Amino acid sequence: MNHILSNLNPEQLAAVTLPAQSALVLAGAGSGKTRVLTTRIAWLLQTGQVSPQGILAVTFTNKAAKEMLARLSAMLPINTRGMWIGTFHGLCNRLLRTHHQAAALPQTFQILDSQDQLSAIKRLLKSNNIDDEKYPPRNLMNFINNAKDSGLRAGEIDANDDYNRKFIELYDLYDQQCQREGVTDFAELLLRSYELLLRNQPLREHYQQRFRHILVDEFQDTNDLQYKWLKLLAGGGAAVMAVGDDDQSIYAFRGANVGNMASFEREFRVENIIRLEQNYRSHGHILDAANTLIAHNAKRLGKNLRTDAGHGEPLRVHEAVSDIREAHWLVDETRNLITEGMLRSEIAVLYRSNAQSRVIEHALFSAGIPYRVYGGLRFFERAEIKHAIAYLQLMENPHNDSAFLRVVNFPARGIGARSIEQLQDAARQYGISLYAAVPYVAGKAGTMLGAFLKLIEGARFETMQLPLPELVQVVLERSTLLTHYQTEKEGADRIENLEQLVSAATLFVTEEGFGQDAPAQTGPKAPMAGADIIVNGDGTELLDADAPLSMVMSPLSAFLSHASLEAGENQAQAGQDALQLMTVHSAKGLEFDAVFITGLEEGLFPHQNSEMDEGGLEEERRLMYVAITRAKRRLYLSFAQTRMLHGQTRYNVRSRFFDELPEETLKWLTPNVRHDWLGHKHVVADFAPSRARSLASKVSEQSTGWRIGETVYHKKFGEGVIVNIEGSGTNARANINFGKAGMKLLDLGVAKLERTPIE
Repeated sequence: MNHILSNLNPEQLAAVTLPAQSALVLAGAGSGKTRVLTTRIAWLLQTGQVSPQGILAVTFTNKAAKEMLARLSAMLPINTRGMWIGTFHGLCNRLLRTHHQAAALPQTFQILDSQDQLSAIKRLLKSNNIDDEKYPPRNLMNFINNAKDSGLRAGEIDANDDYNRKFIELYDLYDQQCQREGVTDFAELLLRSYELLLRNQPLREHYQQRFRHILVDEFQDTNDLQYKWLKLLAGGGAAVMAVGDDDQSIYAFRGANVGNMASFEREFRVENIIRLEQNYRSHGHILDAANTLIAHNAKRLGKNLRTDAGHGEPLRVHEAVSDIREAHWLVDETRNLITEGMLRSEIAVLYRSNAQSRVIEHALFSAGIPYRVYGGLRFFERAEIKHAIAYLQLMENPHNDSAFLRVVNFPARGIGARSIEQLQDAARQYGISLYAAVPYVAGKAGTMLGAFLKLIEGARFETMQLPLPELVQVVLERSTLLTHYQTEKEGADRIENLEQLVSAATLFVTEEGFGQDAPAQTGPKAPMAGADIIVNGDGTELLDADAPLSMVMSPLSAFLSHASLEAGENQAQAGQDALQLMTVHSAKGLEFDAVFITGLEEGLFPHQNSEMDEGGLEEERRLMYVAITRAKRRLYLSFAQTRMLHGQTRYNVRSRFFDELPEETLKWLTPNVRHDWLGHKHVVADFAPSRARSLASKVSEQSTGWRIGETVYHKKFGEGVIVNIEGSGTNARANINFGKAGMKLLDLGVAKLERTPIE
């Protein structure tokens, strides 16, 4: 036992050894929350308080779940394969696979990723002759997902107007289409799982009695439905440990509700709130800056990070004349860091908007510094992989219309748009899938479509007894994908990725306990001997979802679910030491020796939209807090007087966040800056920050007639202050803070502003 609890600080030890009751752990950045969660599980198992089957641990990423399982295996001599540790989506998928009949799903249901979901919605609009300009597919997708995340079906949404009523109608049609095709989207996994537990009392009570300890990571990122799902499973009196950090809640735009932490404290009658405030990542000046900044947020549970690592270096602040000069300075500083011996992979450049990366990338490319844009296309999202997956999906579930349409004419086999229209007409007429409708299409179109069916059926027959890796290889060859990419100029990388898919299949069957020689395609699985059986209300028997994937799914079906659920790591060139570029949102959970936070200007960071949303500014401040706490040793903050974004030149003032940072933690750099915008001569001068802002204001006044910082009056919004100007002449627009009326973006040629006289 001592080796499990060794190296824990007093706060961590208190969290790990809590009695069996619900608790809230406020885990600050870099405070070792993964260690606490994993050690808590190990301690519960080692002390005999619970069996491995009695624990449910929810993470927000597959990476976190795998890390937790790996640490557990290293701590205890147990088999972790059957344990319920995973993401919300992964655990719900596991539940629905086992109880697919009770959930009214085919056992081979397939999961639509966001791209496939959007394609399915576009098909829906087209088949119902809906104007996709009036009802944009992406807007409808967001409407559907937001409704599902709130636990609402189409019939449970109140229609405010005719436009909203149409969205509700389309939501219902979309659900019918998915049910007909045997597919679910990500939001549906959670909603269908919640509905299953809610209406099926024997099933619900079984899992409530089974899971005596529930642990939730990143609790601040839960949405309303996820919280309701957790409450349902904990309804049998389970002890719930919610671990999170309300100061790092930055996903409101995805539906995350930071208020769930306060609700949890109240509804679960939490007596124990433990604060993990000892930081093992950053030096003191970095933490002091983060603590002081986040203290400006009113709605927080409160904690204060500390470290034993000493103060370290102050935060370096750089003001540039333009975004181009900011990028050049960044390159120079990066070179200095590399010269000092720092790895490029330990240096991160963060920005609020993806649009900022273009100038930075150009400067790095010109300087010959390797870089990687974090968050690029992931392995299973790449076009060639999605094509291969679509062929595999059709072999498992031929009625998946999204998969059918993706590959029916890829590689090209003479099936044009007119043939597809005939097929879709037949499918609508008989209320069947596209695959099933092929025999109803006559003429040449029918012949070509029939040949495609023979290709799929032939591949299914040929691979019936083959193991999964060999099946994948045969499909790649029979589909002619490999041949197709051999003829492309840059097809070598795509072929390499397709070959990697075979490797992924090999690794998958090993990790999930499928025999190496087990046939990839098998029929419906029967309950395994000795498995827990749940008696349903109608007398039918249900298998406990403790069964491993190998007992409830075919290898092919399981692999296809894995491909949808496992987003995969961002792909970088093997072995390359590259600078890391990413948005602040993408940086959450990561850490680097040196961090640059760029573009710290009003209207950019904090973003101008935050002024219009309730709680928006507090979320932006949390985002800044996350950015600051990514740095371990050195932190740079930069902003530019002018910035070209979306084709417009913006004239900026520095972010208000600078006024919220303790001055003693900052080191203001005063470089020689060169400005050449708006036709000015090249001038080299030393500018203090106030002098630089004054110059930017004068330039904006020359080009627009207005200046940053000027007080103005508007008949509707009242008195305000210009905080930013973009564009020039008749195209100029200004961000104006009107106090109670909030931040407004106004066209200076139309707005009829009046100057407020200076008293």
